[in-house]
Amino acid sequence: MIRKLSDQYMNEDRDLAPYAIHNLATEGRRHREEPHPFRTDFQRDRDRILHSRSFRRLEYKTQVFLNGTGDHLRTRLTHTIEVAAICRTIARALYLNEDLSETIALAHDLGHTPFGHSGERALNALMKDHGGFDHNLQALRVVDELEQKYPEFDGLNLTWEVRNGLIKHRSKGAELDGRKLPPMPFIEAQIADVADDLTYYGHDVDDGLDAGLITEEMLGELEIWQMAVEKTKSRTVRGSRERLRAFTIRCLIDMMVGNVILTSDTRIEAAKLASADDAQNLRHRVIAFEPEFEKKTLALRKFLYGNVYFCDSVNKVNEDAVEKMRSLFRKYQKNSSLMMGRFAKARIAKVGLERSIADYIAGMTDRFAALEYERCCR
Repeated sequence: MIRKLSDQYMNEDRDLAPYAIHNLATEGRRHREEPHPFRTDFQRDRDRILHSRSFRRLEYKTQVFLNGTGDHLRTRLTHTIEVAAICRTIARALYLNEDLSETIALAHDLGHTPFGHSGERALNALMKDHGGFDHNLQALRVVDELEQKYPEFDGLNLTWEVRNGLIKHRSKGAELDGRKLPPMPFIEAQIADVADDLTYYGHDVDDGLDAGLITEEMLGELEIWQMAVEKTKSRTVRGSRERLRAFTIRCLIDMMVGNVILTSDTRIEAAKLASADDAQNLRHRVIAFEPEFEKKTLALRKFLYGNVYFCDSVNKVNEDAVEKMRSLFRKYQKNSSLMMGRFAKARIAKVGLERSIADYIAGMTDRFAALEYERCCR
């Protein structure tokens, strides 16, 4: 027996909430394609991202710690996979479209530069007179233009909904394909946004402890960590310190996910949503932490910024790497022929020198950027 496409559509009608986005309601692709016999549109989008070069390169891009500095430390790829898994949990619990939320999560960091957020800040500064640089908008450029997989068009030709979901920040006048976007993202995109935040809260605590930048004693000042420790104590009293620490981080993440699910369910009920459009036209997001609990997560975020993201040891290593990226940018400005590949050079006529350089550098892995610096700047 084969599960046909019509069966999957029927299952969505049966299982999803009326305010979820159904595959049959998609606004389609920029370039029309025939339906696939076994996969829905959002499943096809997910697979296109997974099979893309940009996705594979995430394995060698910095999350917080420079790629290669520790075997167990997260990379941009492992972060993305963890976000996608949490998206599925939240979407499933709330009767929303798991495939769509997961797909947005898998694509959300495709536009990230090498060397993490330090690299993004540096590239934004270099591009200040040329439209700036934002990794969320760059992810959209990757899936719309930079990936080269099909003979008929540039990009991956993803659905409107996935592309829409990559536009994370909704300032007034935000547009896609010339259409003004509603003030709020649709619910599945909101899930990807919150899942991104809570995932890095959890795994950056884990990596910070692993790297020796923070201690459990330091974390003990935070109420949310105290709550996670209490949950650990209620479940087990045996095991090595390392084992108990790992379980405490598991409890931390589980608490955050659970709080989002319960709070969001209450907010959805209160909003009396009847369609996906309803959620996009509210003045607030429905996928969120409970306000008092959110204060605890923000205290953790502040702690991580002070003790992990901007600590001296991480800053020094990242800044040394980022300076190489700056040198590369300026070198390409003086001699664009140094950019390898016909595609990179062809984009200069299409989008201008600086934007083509930004596209080229943003797509680099940490390793390739370092090698390019040695080739071009030494």
